[in-house]
Parts: sequence; C-alpha cells; structure tokens
Amino acid sequence: MYKLSWAGGKQVLEKPANALADFLDPPAGAVSLVKQDTVAEDEDTAWSLEAYFQERPDIDVINTLVADHGGLGAGLLEELPDRDWVAYSLEGLGVVRCGRFVLYGIHDADKLPGQKDDIAIRIDANQAFGTGHHPTTAGCLTLLGRFAGWAPKSVLDLGCGSAVLAIAAAKLWSRNILASDIDETSVTIAKENVTLNHVDGQVSLCIAAGFDHPDIAAAAPFDFAFANILAGPLGELAPDMAAHIAKNGRVMLAGMMAEQEAGVLAAYEKVGFRQINRLDHETWPVLLLVRQ
Repeated sequence: MYKLSWAGGKQVLEKPANALADFLDPPAGAVSLVKQDTVAEDEDTAWSLEAYFQERPDIDVINTLVADHGGLGAGLLEELPDRDWVAYSLEGLGVVRCGRFVLYGIHDADKLPGQKDDIAIRIDANQAFGTGHHPTTAGCLTLLGRFAGWAPKSVLDLGCGSAVLAIAAAKLWSRNILASDIDETSVTIAKENVTLNHVDGQVSLCIAAGFDHPDIAAAAPFDFAFANILAGPLGELAPDMAAHIAKNGRVMLAGMMAEQEAGVLAAYEKVGFRQINRLDHETWPVLLLVRQ
C-alpha cells in the first residue's frame, strides 16, 4: 500500500482531492482531507490531502492531475506497512449533518447530537462511496430531507455505493427501496450498511449496470430515483431513466461538476424532464427533475 500526501489549506486541497477520486484512472482507493492538529493555528498548512493506492501509482500522471486541479506541487510518496489503510483513512472523520440526516461511524457513535427530528445513519469506514463527507452525498441528503412530507410509492437508488441514500429514504418515508450498483464489492458493503441501520426489510439490493436487471424492470415505473454517479454515465442513462420513471416522477442527479451541469441537464430535457429544484454548490450541484 502507498500513500501520497500534500499539505495546504482546506479550500486549496478540495479540488485536487475531488480530481483524485473522480478523474484519476484507476482512482485512488481512498482520498481524505485530514486536519493537522500540530499546525492548526496556520490555516494555510493546517490540512493534509492523503490518497491511498494498492499498487505504486504513476507519480507523473498524479502530479499533472493535481497541478491542473489546484496548482499543487509534487506529493510525498510513502510505502506503508500491511494493514487496511483504506478503512483507516476513513475512520474518525466525524459526525456529518445533512439537513435532518446525521451520518456517523462506529468511532463517533458517542458524539451524536440527538435532536428530536434527527434521522441517524451509521456508515462505517469501508471501500464503498458514500460516507456523507463528499459534497455530492451531503447535497443529495440535504435535498432529500426537504421532501419528508411527500412519500413516493416506488424508489430506486441507482449506483447506490454505500446505500446511504436508500437507507435515508427508507427511514424518512418507511417505504421499500430498490438499490443497485455495478460494483459487486459496493453491493456487499451496502448490504452490511442496510443491516447496521435496521432496514433489511425495506431495502433490496442488486448488482446491475444501469437499468439492466429483472428486479429493476419488475419494480418500474419509479416515482423517485436517485443517481449520484458521474456526469458521463448520468447523460448516457437519460433515455433509460425516462423509460423507467413514472409520469410526474422525480429524479435526483448528482456527481457532475458545475461545468458539466448544462450538458447533463440538456440530455434529460431532451427526453422529457424538467428541472424543478437545484442545490447550489460551487463544484458539485445537485439537480431535481420531474418527468413531464
């Protein structure tokens, strides 16, 4: 296992952190921003960007990527002793509040604020996307929480990762949710998270590329679908999304960067969707659309 790290201010490190997670091929096994307590008084060097790799990464490719997305210099490469560094890098990230949803790991169970209307979701450190620390997940949860009074009959979490959105929807609406992911490891971890959050009887999971699964076909049309993936797949899935969403059904889209938003929206407008809400973020907006 190898670790690459850079020191800097949090805002300076956010864009290269996103680039390492979303644009590096193959992507880093884990990417995290860590507050350095020993230099906390100096905000320009108070944070560390850490990226973990199973195999020795191509340093030249990574240095070019982080330079293009934030102007950072060369990172410090270390070879690490044998342990699960992906999980270790995600431990202790802290409690995350996204509207009424409160996400936590086992290491932070004693730090929950415990307000009356909170919906607590436990997502432990693992290799599936969706701890709530990334702006796309946090944005989806924040927007989702605004629809507590509108309970759709059928819900799909497409590209579910850790299944955090499916779990949130199951707890929010007490509805049965279908969740899918193309990655077998993610689905395995998602099943563990569903059990941890006591929604086994409400959340069903399957391994599927897009909508290609008999369980998805049988459950369609859906009143609400979430897709927190990348801009390319989002655009490609627009026609299939239109074919599987009920009339007046809603779709929440995330994972595209701000400069990719117009292209994704155009793909959905072309097949009959209309934007009805948007959660603003300088880098990672979230769109809510309705099928007309």
